[in-house]
Amino acid sequence: MRFLVTGGAGFIGSHLSERLLREGNEVVIIDNFNSYYNPEIKRNNIKEVEKTANANNNKCTVVEGDIRNAEDLEKAFHNGIDVVVHLAAMAGVRPSIENERLYWDVNIMGTQNIFEKCREHNVKKVVFASSSSVYGNNPTVPFKVTDKVDNPISPYAATKKAGELMCHTQYHLYDVNVACLRFFTVFGPRQRPDLAINKFTRMILNDEAIPVYGDGTTSRDYTYIDDIVQGIMGAINWVNTSEKKFGVFNLGGDEPVTLTRMIETIEKVLGKNAKIDRLPMQPGDVNRTCADISLSTKELSYKPETTFEEGIQKFVEWYKLQN
Repeated sequence: MRFLVTGGAGFIGSHLSERLLREGNEVVIIDNFNSYYNPEIKRNNIKEVEKTANANNNKCTVVEGDIRNAEDLEKAFHNGIDVVVHLAAMAGVRPSIENERLYWDVNIMGTQNIFEKCREHNVKKVVFASSSSVYGNNPTVPFKVTDKVDNPISPYAATKKAGELMCHTQYHLYDVNVACLRFFTVFGPRQRPDLAINKFTRMILNDEAIPVYGDGTTSRDYTYIDDIVQGIMGAINWVNTSEKKFGVFNLGGDEPVTLTRMIETIEKVLGKNAKIDRLPMQPGDVNRTCADISLSTKELSYKPETTFEEGIQKFVEWYKLQN
């Protein structure tokens, strides 16, 4: 099959692209290599993807372009696509508060552009990357896909909820099969440098004080990258049918982890204590995330296998090799 992976040079996208290539598929990647973080990180990710393509004698085409640009998207679509996995987005809760218009432009208008190209090229199968942030400060634990998600607390979360609604509209009007995947705090090798596990590992090793917002009791349902990729593959199989389908699924980890436990786990693996800089909670941050994955297990055969401790061990091993 021929896949288009938007944002394919990023953390999740590069891992997914490698998995698709190893399984004998052709992959087209579109990414604009923007400066949200050092673009060289993404270029190194692409080098790894291309190595995988070469090793498996499969074709990987990289389009350096923006999903807001119709001409760039045409380059990605023009040779035919079977399935679109739409991962490209402006990410991050706190930056979305500082630059709200950009997030709406990329995450909403960019997604609209992709669906328009799907219609032009008769692509009927889409997997959309949503986020656990759509739950806001949901009082019910664990978070179920049937819970109301009408109270986002950041522009980023609002764009992801809006993206899910756009997906349903395309399903209803144009018979596009769509799986919306709510990712819960993904970590592992190639994780973005601005995210806590990568950032804290770097700062602890450099004897810098790590910023800790709140009292350490906030918790996240961390999900290892291999488990996320397995979930995306399940979603690809789910949409790849002639039956008309739309669904929303949680992809979470094995259990929520408090901020304090996260830091202690990194300290243990590094064999080094962290210096702590206590700070107040930040606007837009949720208190906890916790995924009910029963529907994903049933429909996508999703079953996370990597514990948090195992994932941190693998991440640190990777990090030390890079540095």
